[in-house]
Amino acid sequence: MVVIHYTAMVSAAAACDALCDPGRQVSAHYVIAEDGSVTALVPEGLRAWHAGAGRWGAVTDVNSHSIGIELANDGESPFAAPLMDTLCDLLGGIMDRWAIRPERVIGHSDMAPGRKIDPGPKFDWRRLALRGLSVWPKAATADMADFAPMMRGFGYTATDDLDLLLDTFRRRFRPWATGPLDAADAGLISDLARRFPVDASTHPA
Repeated sequence: MVVIHYTAMVSAAAACDALCDPGRQVSAHYVIAEDGSVTALVPEGLRAWHAGAGRWGAVTDVNSHSIGIELANDGESPFAAPLMDTLCDLLGGIMDRWAIRPERVIGHSDMAPGRKIDPGPKFDWRRLALRGLSVWPKAATADMADFAPMMRGFGYTATDDLDLLLDTFRRRFRPWATGPLDAADAGLISDLARRFPVDASTHPA
């Protein structure tokens, strides 16, 4: 898998310093700066401590089964164009090298609902999907009562907190939406769960 994060720091250099500080016990494979420059911190084949507690599908130790990419962003601003260009190029290479499918490119918030919110609602997931680097849902019809099971079917963690699941889903796929769960939410996740059912495997890809 690939997990995408934002740094929430003043600069990419500050993020690299933090990620290289043994006392912080955090790391990532790559950091991409606003100008598009890339710093490789951990070889792709080695474990980096970027994900923390959480899961995606059957993978409960995400750190051991993913490549982490930190994007220089404060969490409130649009992502810089050079950064996004570089991310697309980097992602394409990673996915080719490790045979990672587009649905296995996720955000930190996807695997840790309620604990993490990055890369946040300003991140352009649709751009990645248009290039085959992630996925985007199509409108469909579904029963709203099936929303939580369909979220699990796509890969999200099992929880009875429907509000948390909805908030996590909308942060990535409907950041403009407000109010309670509606038919559009149910339809979109049903499309994702149907086309990209969660892989029961814990393979790194």
